Amino acid sequence: MPSRHILLASVALALVAAAPTAATAQAATPAATQSAHDQLHRLFDESDEANLKRNPINAIFRGDLRYADHLGDYTTDAYFNAERAASEDDLKRLHGIDRGKLDATDQIAYDVFEWQTKLSLKNLTPEMLALTAVRPLDHFTGFHTFYPGFASGEGAAPFKTLADYENNLKRHKEYVVLLDRSIERFRQGMKSGVVQSKMTVNNMIGQLDNLINQGVEGSTFYGPVNKFPAGIPAADQARLKTAYAAAIRDELIPAHIRLRDFLKNEYLPVARDNVGISSMKGGETVYRAAIEQLTTLPLTPDYVHNLGLSEVARIKHEMEAIKTQVGFKGTLAEFFDYLRTDPKFKPKTKQELVDGYYAIGKKVDARIGEQFSTIPKTPLEIRYYEAWREKTQAGGSYESGMYDPKDPSKNRPGIFYFNTYDLPSRTTPGMETLYLHEGAPGHHFQISLAQENDRLPAFMRYGGNTAYAEGWGLYAETLWKELGMETDPYQRLGGLDDEMLRAMRLVVDSGIHSKGWTREQGIKYMLDNSKMGETDATAEVERYIAWPGQALAYKVGQLTMSRLKAKAQKELGAKFDPREFHAQILMTGALPMTVLEKKIDDWIAVTKAKG
Repeated sequence: MPSRHILLASVALALVAAAPTAATAQAATPAATQSAHDQLHRLFDESDEANLKRNPINAIFRGDLRYADHLGDYTTDAYFNAERAASEDDLKRLHGIDRGKLDATDQIAYDVFEWQTKLSLKNLTPEMLALTAVRPLDHFTGFHTFYPGFASGEGAAPFKTLADYENNLKRHKEYVVLLDRSIERFRQGMKSGVVQSKMTVNNMIGQLDNLINQGVEGSTFYGPVNKFPAGIPAADQARLKTAYAAAIRDELIPAHIRLRDFLKNEYLPVARDNVGISSMKGGETVYRAAIEQLTTLPLTPDYVHNLGLSEVARIKHEMEAIKTQVGFKGTLAEFFDYLRTDPKFKPKTKQELVDGYYAIGKKVDARIGEQFSTIPKTPLEIRYYEAWREKTQAGGSYESGMYDPKDPSKNRPGIFYFNTYDLPSRTTPGMETLYLHEGAPGHHFQISLAQENDRLPAFMRYGGNTAYAEGWGLYAETLWKELGMETDPYQRLGGLDDEMLRAMRLVVDSGIHSKGWTREQGIKYMLDNSKMGETDATAEVERYIAWPGQALAYKVGQLTMSRLKAKAQKELGAKFDPREFHAQILMTGALPMTVLEKKIDDWIAVTKAKG
């Protein structure tokens, strides 16, 4: 991801405790006498260990608490210089290993590590940082949108011991420093003319107001001291309640006020009126780099725009067929309006949606073994977004869990979040599709199966790329028939509507960031071509504005995986086993599209050669 998303990239895909490093055991063996395999995995282990020290949040998500008294830096020149130096050293060491002496699995690992390291270096050049580091926060991926949940007692940060509670207070201090340094970065951008859009700034101001207005004991940050685990003495509980209240009152709220006031009084007046990144100085460079990084392919804005237009036309044709099937007599636009407004499609309560998603999960579980040979051990939990962040969140998302058979105390479920903001605007068609994408067999399978596979090097268990991750989520939606979903035509329409969303993203994201579209044009396009409500369409478009290129990855990844499946089915015929195909896709972690394609081609060749 662009440098400002380095942390949140790992958060989105963050995972279980790492296996003990082999670096210590190998340290006494000179590299020259090691096999290529041992050299490669020594590099992986040592690179991962160094990364955890530089990025302690990554370690916490993996259950490694050695650095849990730190939050991390993430904004200074020293941090970026350290990341660049590490990547340069990793690449030099990698190229000193003879790839030809590695087996097929190690060659995949070599190629993925090389791709990721080269990409990191592209995003860490002074030229690119001058366009990204000076925009350290936005309303969708900003640290202020992540850290409150992380530190709430309901997120990834543990609160099981006295040390956990003390470490959280220490991390708060670094969070305050990070916010103040973000103001410094914003000021650098003001001087160079590289600034966020007014829309993004106004959204951030609203988010900060929400956090400030919670007060002290109503604060998300006060959550951990509302309940304590057994074993924390009463005296310590009382002391910690006082300390947490003081930290919120004297450190966190003032930091949020400083940032809010700066954004409102100094930054907003000079922010961009136009929302597209191409309207920003250097914006075209940023957008093209984002496309390559997030899709893993060197695609042009025009290519993805035209791909989106063709997919929208195809899906619209299928929607017309559903409209005819249910006997609706009006236009497709009128059919969308009917689906948005008819009371029978409206959930009555948030809990109704929770119960509905769990019921869907049970149906999927009954059929999942027909398509997958390995099922995650990490459990899946379903929640709606908290009130402080729901307004600007997408319709759903996934936060990874943790499964450590050696230390069950570290375990936590994966969480499928769905959005209940403006509940009257929400509709039930599409629930099955959203579950397939975020839950099983979507992100929950994709992330959990990688992290539970201790045969993979850590960077493949815990890393990833957006085209693979979101491509898999969208591909998982295409398995609706095999998993007994979408038998109701309205749920099938919901499935098509979700696929339409990803197709529209190609059009709208590229329209906004390369063709001068306005926010309002993007919202209208989505309302005209889907059953989305205006609340969701607005949140979607504002997300694309905050995070250029990310929305393109879904369709690019899914189309690649679907094309590879069709190729395998055609070439293997009766030998094609969906469980084997899905294992090939999932069991080596998130691969760039070029590496994934070569892996599937090799698997097809080997399978064909068998008797």
